[in-house]
Amino acid sequence: MEGGARTAVLVTGGAGFIGSNLVRHILRERPRWAVINLDKLTYAGNLESLADLQDDKRHLFVRGDIADTRLVERLCLEHGIEAILNLAAESHVDRSILGPAIFVETNVAGTQALLDVARICKVKRFLQVSTDEVYGSLGPAGRFTESSPLRPSSPYSASKAAADLLVHGYRHTFGMDVVTTRCSNNYGPYQFPEKLIPLMIANALEGKPLPVYGDGMQVRDWIHVEDHCAALLAALERGRPGETYNVGSDNEWPNLHIVRKILAVLRKPESLIEHVKDRPGHDRRYAIEAGKARSELGWAPRIAFADGLERTVAWYLDNRGWWERVRTGEYRTYYEKNYGERG
Repeated sequence: MEGGARTAVLVTGGAGFIGSNLVRHILRERPRWAVINLDKLTYAGNLESLADLQDDKRHLFVRGDIADTRLVERLCLEHGIEAILNLAAESHVDRSILGPAIFVETNVAGTQALLDVARICKVKRFLQVSTDEVYGSLGPAGRFTESSPLRPSSPYSASKAAADLLVHGYRHTFGMDVVTTRCSNNYGPYQFPEKLIPLMIANALEGKPLPVYGDGMQVRDWIHVEDHCAALLAALERGRPGETYNVGSDNEWPNLHIVRKILAVLRKPESLIEHVKDRPGHDRRYAIEAGKARSELGWAPRIAFADGLERTVAWYLDNRGWWERVRTGEYRTYYEKNYGERG
């Protein structure tokens, strides 16, 4: 796939947090590309996150399930899809603890269905967007590499690990051109406000307690979603077939420190912090070694965390209506109002 040629790609989960940012990133960086955006619009899919693209003829939104093989095959054939970027996933650990079944249905069976269609339609490349959580938990030292064993700790991460293995199984068995990426924790605009950073921003702005699991010293490697999107495009275009690329920014912080930074930016008191019972099986530390992505893909993160966090807080301040509608559930009416039965 060359940046100057007319290319059509299928992005699944393109109305979610990372997906909507990726769609926008592709359209901005590859003006001659067309993006077919397939999303089921479950709780975390929000078409308001794509409102600015509603009149862009290079972007077609289709409401549908990745497990609907007839639909996906029709889209691939009608639009001449050259690559599938699979971001469709149930992704919240807490929800996977409460109801694991949907995670298996979407993340495992859905990925398998997509792979079958990609093989039948001879799609040139399948990009599986995964997570560093498939590696499990680290001790106080060391980093995950692409050769680290898969040791998932939650139903969510187990379902993503299973999907990754399916992808590579299809590569070995059918000779498909597949690439997998595993990224650290993302932050930035349009993130569903159940995740740590937007939850803390929203609660602080509303003067509500900021719930912190356990002692709050769980360590995560944070990357701005724009840097992640750049890595995904690089992996799509320059990744070697069958390879896995870790994506991270060498930016480790304990959760409690993140919360304190947010309060400092908002000039809110730390008395809003409320420690709550830790969740079951909570991984203590993640850290990513992303040297392979840097050397092979020519990619590197560009957004410093202090700057990225301030920009993120500013975005949530400027877009209070967006996250307030998400918290009340009103965002789910956007599709019906603006799309009706189309798509």
